[in-house]
Amino acid sequence: MNEYQRMITRQRKWMFYLLSLLVLGAGFTPYPRIFLGLLLGTVISFYNLWLMQRKINQLGLATIQNRRMQGIGTFTRLASGAAAVLIALRFEEYFHLIAVIIGLMTAYVVIMIDFVLLKSRDLHKEEG
Repeated sequence: MNEYQRMITRQRKWMFYLLSLLVLGAGFTPYPRIFLGLLLGTVISFYNLWLMQRKINQLGLATIQNRRMQGIGTFTRLASGAAAVLIALRFEEYFHLIAVIIGLMTAYVVIMIDFVLLKSRDLHKEEG
């Protein structure tokens, strides 16, 4: 398995762990509206992460085969984020809007944390 595939697997695992914590938070804390908002945003964020990884993989294959590709799905990712906000606005009694917006950013936070952990691990390997 190449490094890119390992990175994708790590990031998806982190997102699944986070989603499971949010489900527990929604079920067992006195703040279900906030956790449901975080859960909605994080689910859409996970979908966006999966879509982005898939499109980047397709872009790499298209580059190898010398073909053109339409795009990397930016509009689709923006539309799914807008749909999450619209759902939160429509069902305000179930979803906290700010929590949904924070949840939408979680995939990017996971990507950054994964990068930092990978680079710190590489630095420790070089030193030792």
